[in-house]
Amino acid sequence: MNRVFNFSAGPSMLPVPVLEKAASEMLCYGESGMSVMEMSHRSPDYEAIINDAEKMLRELMQIPDNYKVLFLQGGASTQFAAVPLNLIGRTGKADYVVSGQFSGKAFKEAQKMGYDVKCVATSKDDNFDHIPTFTKDMIREDAAYVHICFNNTIYGTKYPEIPDTGDIPLVADMSSCILSEPVDVSRFGVIYAGAQKNVAPAGVTIVIVREDLLEYADPKMPTMLEWKIMAENGSMYNTPPTYTIYIAKLVFEHLLATGGLAAKKAYNENKAALLYGYLDSQDYYIAPVKKESRSLMNVTFVTGDAELDKKFAKEAAAAGLKNLKGHRSVGGMRASIYNAMPTEGVEKLVAFMKEFAANNPKA
Repeated sequence: MNRVFNFSAGPSMLPVPVLEKAASEMLCYGESGMSVMEMSHRSPDYEAIINDAEKMLRELMQIPDNYKVLFLQGGASTQFAAVPLNLIGRTGKADYVVSGQFSGKAFKEAQKMGYDVKCVATSKDDNFDHIPTFTKDMIREDAAYVHICFNNTIYGTKYPEIPDTGDIPLVADMSSCILSEPVDVSRFGVIYAGAQKNVAPAGVTIVIVREDLLEYADPKMPTMLEWKIMAENGSMYNTPPTYTIYIAKLVFEHLLATGGLAAKKAYNENKAALLYGYLDSQDYYIAPVKKESRSLMNVTFVTGDAELDKKFAKEAAAAGLKNLKGHRSVGGMRASIYNAMPTEGVEKLVAFMKEFAANNPKA
């Protein structure tokens, strides 16, 4: 069996040991006599799975006791609506930083719902090639929260540090960087993330929310989007995405067994340094993101020639380096080097980039 190096932005690679363990338990989980996919979410076996998943995630991220951990459906995009519905009741206003496509969608969703929301900073005029700078004095004093996207999958940018929003809760979409490095959860009011980058297959969304923020939901909101209801029911108000949560538990287990998030950060920094180091050493490929805003997870680059970019992605795929084509909205190439991408994959990508440049001189 030949596994390729999958540079997809999501769904993305999963750790091989996780896949192997899931395969070994596919027909029968423990002594249950059935697959997790067939298991009642109310059964003791499954309750142990979801409880262990939460316990492991709390340990990995050092989540304080006054935060609830939710495993929800609907993807991170559903949280674009859930965030204002759950929090706007604090003051009736919210501020957003638009640093890419998904933070822009979150802002538009809140606007669509008729709330008083304001974009306080954006890098749109620069094609989102950096994280826009904003300070506390740019935030409205009566904002219910400030929303950011911590890592921008499409453009390959990431906040170099956690913004200071003072006493106003900071809400962060961490879909494409969660579990890639340690993060001080106490600096945030809410963290949410779709699973399909670093956690599990698509299907579960993690929401980590400070308990005092569960009291401000719009009374007219749909029950399925209300964090307080989900927290009171242990993420099982209805049937949760059971198998995806099980895979997430295996990923958490794997991360704990391999040194935790500090070790993963060092591993990811080394992979990113290999790729960025090559990009900075030559002039065939262009890395559009400003250095201070570079993502460790999503590395974007172009040749400057759209036809060459297409040829690159096609030949790379033939060489076992899959899904390097950039997002349709920006073109070029994008290498998503999430936790499960081995160093060997990045090394092979750099070698291919060198070979491609030598064989395809620019006019």
